[in-house]
Parts: sequence; structure tokens; C-alpha cells
Amino acid sequence: MHAVDLIRKKRDGKELSREEIAFLVGGAARGTLPDYQLSAWLMATVCRGMTRAETAFLTEAMLHSGEVMDFSDLPGPKVDKHSTGGVGDKTSLILAPVVAAAGFRSPVYVPMISGRGLGHTGGTLDKLESIPGFRVNLSKDEFREALVSCGCALGAATPEIAPADKRLYALRDVTATVESPALICASIMSKKLAEGIDALVLDVKTGDGAFMKSENDAVALAELLVETGTRMGKRIVALITDMDQPLGKNVGNALEVAECLEILNGRGPEDLRTLSLELSAWMLFLAGCVPRLSDGKKIAEEMIATGRARDKFQQVVKQQDGDPRAVEDPSRLPRARKNETIRSSRAGFVSRIACEQLGRACVILGGGREKQDDVIDPSVGVALQKKVGDPIGLGDALCVVHYNAEPRLREALALLERSFTVTDAPPEPRPLIRKIVGA
Repeated sequence: MHAVDLIRKKRDGKELSREEIAFLVGGAARGTLPDYQLSAWLMATVCRGMTRAETAFLTEAMLHSGEVMDFSDLPGPKVDKHSTGGVGDKTSLILAPVVAAAGFRSPVYVPMISGRGLGHTGGTLDKLESIPGFRVNLSKDEFREALVSCGCALGAATPEIAPADKRLYALRDVTATVESPALICASIMSKKLAEGIDALVLDVKTGDGAFMKSENDAVALAELLVETGTRMGKRIVALITDMDQPLGKNVGNALEVAECLEILNGRGPEDLRTLSLELSAWMLFLAGCVPRLSDGKKIAEEMIATGRARDKFQQVVKQQDGDPRAVEDPSRLPRARKNETIRSSRAGFVSRIACEQLGRACVILGGGREKQDDVIDPSVGVALQKKVGDPIGLGDALCVVHYNAEPRLREALALLERSFTVTDAPPEPRPLIRKIVGA
């Protein structure tokens, strides 16, 4: 086979066979195909789409491009959660310790392999690495050790796990080839199925700050993910959740970690707390730890109220070489040297926040990657002072920008100042959870 023939075939809208997709994926995993050919194929896939059969072939090839973890010897269910990505989406840092802490009743394990920032959205690994010393690159043995010791492990895919996805994921981030349901599905499911899990909860974002802008597209992706996972014998559910504004109030790696610590201490923004409890409840329910979803929510609330979840997070931080003192004292997290407040030019109600623009502004500040080899500044970001629906007076703060470099600030401000819409009347409230697929 020749890569250029397969690129042309997909460019022309034809279906690739299992063998042809395996050839491309194998070339990505082994490094025998150059970036420019893989990027061309990814762009053709975004433009032409993939059939259900091609998506299944791609998921299968990416899964088997590496090893599949086996935790069947551990005495309890294995469950994970994955989000399709959004601005301020930080729930993984809350869910993992909440669900793992519930294991004091009966064992339950959360083997969470996560990704880095993609496009305008943040990545769980980047957030975790803003904790001084925290190590996400664990070997298979280290990942198992953390899982056994803490009940959860938070790490990157090892070189042995879905190696094709690691390369394709990085290319998609910098070649505008993120927004493909087939590529998103294969990327998510190849990593998640390699974790050796029994159940999976998916948080499929929809709205301005999501990759799936329309709810119909989000539902279609959720159905594709649920169908793929179910075929592989996993218990799986997808929640369609709102991303027309950032989740919580903080956007930026260290800022988001600090906000997660607020939630684990029983405080923090209501929307972040609500969604975290709902997702935790589904994880406990699908894992078979509780007979009803409402019981799962009560246990999740209990883990936060008693401090068990916070203590569990601190245990994980210590286990993975992070500074556990940062859990008790968030001032130990990286902090930007300067800040700038953006104020409202009129009174009224915040009716819209251009979520994707806000995410892009955070990337410009240095909180994300514009090129594959960019180094992230964990301290920068945006702290919202108002959310959609909030009343605001003339001159009141809309957000505070945390930055280190003046040139980056000027470019980010140009985006941020256009990101807020204030009107005389409040907007219609939007539900945080739009729909559930596969329940």
C-alpha cells in the first residue's frame, strides 16, 4: 500500500477498508509515515467524514496499536469518565478522588488516562502538571501501583498504550483537524478501552466552547461513542452538557486546579459542583456500587462533605510525586506576576460569553499550545467575575486576566473584550445537562 493512494481515496470521499486504515494507523504508531502525509489524511477525513464501519476499524486499529491494560485481578469494578473537551472543563480532578474515596465501602478503581489541551480547550494532564512535581508520565507498573494504593491513577497514555493516538492527537491539535466525530470517537475509545475498564461515563459537550457546536451533532457523537463502547462489552452512558459558557469561573491550568480544590472543600461554583456530583453518581451507578443513581449522588456528596475526597486527592498527588502541601495551600500553585481587570461598559445582564474566544485568549496568554512543541505557562488564565444571567453594573468587573507577558496580554484583551455581551434583560436560562444517551 502507498499512503498517497489512501489519502487520495479519502479525499475523493471513498470508504477505506480495515486493512487500509490499519496501514495508516500502523504507520503513525511505528513512525514510518511522515507528519505531512498523516496530516493530509486527517484533513481529508475531517472534510469527507467516515462511515460507521471506518470508525470501528479506526478505533480497533488504534486500540491494538499498543497494549491493553489488564486489571481483572483487582477486587472491584473499574470505571472512568471522559469529556470531549470544553473551556474550564476540570471535572476529572474532582471525580477521580470522589469515586475512589467511595471505595472505602467496597473496592472501586478509577484508572484515568487523560489527554493534553486540544485547540481552544484545556487538558487534564496540563492541569495536573501545574501542581509542583506532579508526574503524569507513569510506566505501566507505576500506574498499577498508584491504582492499587490510591484507588485511582491519573496519567498520560504510556508509550505502550494506543501509541498511534498519541501522534495523531498531537497533529490534530495543530492542523485544525479536531472537529471530526470519527476521529474524536476513535481517539477517546482507543485510550479508554485500553484502560481495562468495565464502565465508562462520557461528558459530551455542546455549545460555543465545544467541538460539537450544535446539540444534534453532540447527540450524534454520543450515540457513536455509546454504540462503539457497547459493542466492546462496556457499560456506558453519555451526558450531553452545556458549553455555551465556561464551566466554573476559572480558565487556565493552575487557576482550575485551585477551583477544583474549592469544590473538594465543599465550596466553589454551583455549576461545577452540580455536574461533578452528577457524573460521580453515574460512575458509581454504572460500576455497580449503588442500586440507584440517587444513592450515587448521596455518596458523592458525603465524600466531599467528610473531606474524604480531598484527602484522596492529596494521596494521589503525593503518590505521583506532586507537592501534597498544594492541596492544603493553593498559593503553592504557580501564580502569574500580573493581572488586568476587564470591566463592563454598561449596566444590565450578562447574556452571552463567547466561550471559544475566551478559550483562545487563554491559549494566547500561554495557557495552551499554538504549535506542537509549545511550552505551557501553567500560571496564566482568566478568572470570570460574572457568568451568563448575572446582573452587572457600569464599570463592574467581567473578568480578571492573569498574565506574565505584555505582548500576549494585548492580543488576548482584544479577544476578551469582545467575548462578553451585556443586554437590558436577562437571557433564558439553559439547562446544564441537556440530554442523556444510553442510560
